[in-house]
Amino acid sequence: MAELLLELFSEEIPARMQAKAEADLRDAMEKALKEAGLKWKLLAACSGPRRLTVSINGLSERSADVKEERKGPKVGAPDKAVEGFLRGAGLSDISQAEVHSDPKKGEFYVAVIETPGRDAKDIIAETVPAIIRGFHWPKSMRWGTGDLRWVRPLQRTTCVLDGEVVPFDVDGITSGNEVEGHRVHGRGPYKVTGWEDYSKQLEGAGHVKLTRADRREVILKGIEAVCKKAGLEWIEDQGLLEEVTGLAEWPVVVLGDMDPDFLSLPPEVIQLSMRTHQKYFAVNDAKTGKLAPYFIVVANIEATDGGKKLAEGNSRVLAARLDDARFFWDLDKAKPLEEMAKKLSTIAFKAELGSLGDKVERVAALARELAPKVGADPDLAERAARLAKADLVSEMVGEFPELQGVMGRYYAMEAGEPAAVADAIRDHYKPQGPSDIVPTDPVGIAVALADKLDTLVGFWAIDEKPTGSKDPFALRRAALGVVRIVLENGTRLNLADILFSARMAFPKGSKSPGPSKSVREAVEGAFRTEETNDLLSFFADRLKQYLRDQGQRHDLIDAVFALGEDDLVLITRRVEALGAFLGTEDGANLLAGYKRAANILKAEEKKGALPDNLVVDGALIDAGADQEIHLHQTLGQVRHDIEEPLKNEDFEAVMTELAKLRGPVDAFFEHVMVNDQDDAVRANRLALLADIRDTLHRVADFSQIEG
Repeated sequence: MAELLLELFSEEIPARMQAKAEADLRDAMEKALKEAGLKWKLLAACSGPRRLTVSINGLSERSADVKEERKGPKVGAPDKAVEGFLRGAGLSDISQAEVHSDPKKGEFYVAVIETPGRDAKDIIAETVPAIIRGFHWPKSMRWGTGDLRWVRPLQRTTCVLDGEVVPFDVDGITSGNEVEGHRVHGRGPYKVTGWEDYSKQLEGAGHVKLTRADRREVILKGIEAVCKKAGLEWIEDQGLLEEVTGLAEWPVVVLGDMDPDFLSLPPEVIQLSMRTHQKYFAVNDAKTGKLAPYFIVVANIEATDGGKKLAEGNSRVLAARLDDARFFWDLDKAKPLEEMAKKLSTIAFKAELGSLGDKVERVAALARELAPKVGADPDLAERAARLAKADLVSEMVGEFPELQGVMGRYYAMEAGEPAAVADAIRDHYKPQGPSDIVPTDPVGIAVALADKLDTLVGFWAIDEKPTGSKDPFALRRAALGVVRIVLENGTRLNLADILFSARMAFPKGSKSPGPSKSVREAVEGAFRTEETNDLLSFFADRLKQYLRDQGQRHDLIDAVFALGEDDLVLITRRVEALGAFLGTEDGANLLAGYKRAANILKAEEKKGALPDNLVVDGALIDAGADQEIHLHQTLGQVRHDIEEPLKNEDFEAVMTELAKLRGPVDAFFEHVMVNDQDDAVRANRLALLADIRDTLHRVADFSQIEG
């Protein structure tokens, strides 16, 4: 068994690409060696700022011989069939084939193809160059005069099998057994014979932590140490942690400080400036829990002075960045939000739907209408909606787009706006992802719903709907945001009604998508019944996604939506109660009884034998079997008894009443023949089945339920 070490060494690989490249190289090696017939015990990969490495232990020294029998045409087949068989099998004459006999099919030709095994060294010498040339990077480049594409110029390939170089050439780069260490602390080069030798030299004299896990651990321990010593708390940032893990081969954690005067800036500005421009971690004072005038930098060098000058240099760079931020902050505060908002009319939202200023007007009108429904003050909701997007033209958001809404809140607070208005400005974009929180204040709820509903109705009207995996305008996220805001706040709204309100917010006289129609006319024309149903179905899909994550079944949502219900809170309560009921023995058996009744009715409908209105004849029931009488009586009682709990939305009580049907339905099907020879009796029993179906449909469309 052999050991293989492969390293691809280049100029700096972007941090965001390293982990995937590591996995891709590992997978490519596994696939190629497996297809070549080689086996191994352990294959591992690692990545860093300048290298991708694969190590394989227990590798076969040679692939196995392969013997394949390829079946051909019958003996005596036409010449063309025989010629095709010979070409495919690589034979020059039919005499080279064997003749096999089958009792049923007779005699036929068989080509026995023997492929001898190959040395692992030869296989690797072919495999690695092919992998390098075909490797996919999100972005790649060419350099010099060669044709090879790599994320950054590839400088060296190291490939040794049991200590010996596997020779190959890729675009003039010849494989060897040398590797390079840290640029400052231990460049080398170092000659290596395998993984143990490679890791020992690089992690020792070479000052290179080879694995992402090792570098991450060094960084976390360093952060813990400097924070503990200075009485600070790290503001956890896993995304930045992963990034700096890919920036330093020999990570060294250093604590720097900044001018405390900068703390007059909003903390989000300071943190984002640190993170975006400098890749620094922000820290809080452990005693107060507030942002402290310090930062943590992960260096790629071990300074002789303990990092003092390094910290000073980074502090100067950060100060310059924060000076710019303070200039933007002061400049923006001098402009009223209303003045900023006026500029929105010059910014396009979507050509067919007008400018951002047009959208603000629609959202303000819709937020005012929604406000009483969600318990908000209409004046505050409208005010917040009119100012919600004003910060998009601010200097600070121009520099840090991630702070949209956040800066608007600060500017509103500086201007003395009510807290509910300021918070709504910040929160109206929420939720922006599955882990993001939803607005909980009524004013924020009204503005967030209005903003998302306006977008959905508008894009639906101009037929810019998501297709497949494509959703360039994040409409799925907007719809899921509406679902989450409504459900997580228990907000009671009829979806069809608020979609209509959103449609009506498009004013007449807006710029038209065509030469003769206003936006309002275009939207109204698009929102025919089928379009409304299509958008409601879109919401149903998002609701399914949300409830599936909560453990609910998608078919139950379909069953409730089929009733025409569009109150998302009510739908969810029905779904939860229905799911619990069907999880019981009574529920499962009643569903089976429903399916049997529905199938009989469906079969009769296909024959055209059912009258338009099936009505149970009490006289015929009274003359029927005991089970028939009992079912009829129970159905009447249950229909009566579910009305009050349905009205009160007590769906658990409704399901308790439905459970009473289980026994009578089972007994009816066991003892009563539906297709009686007497046409009147038969029709009466079909009417009884229709009563079963219609009673259950008061709760949900059971035909949509699987099982």
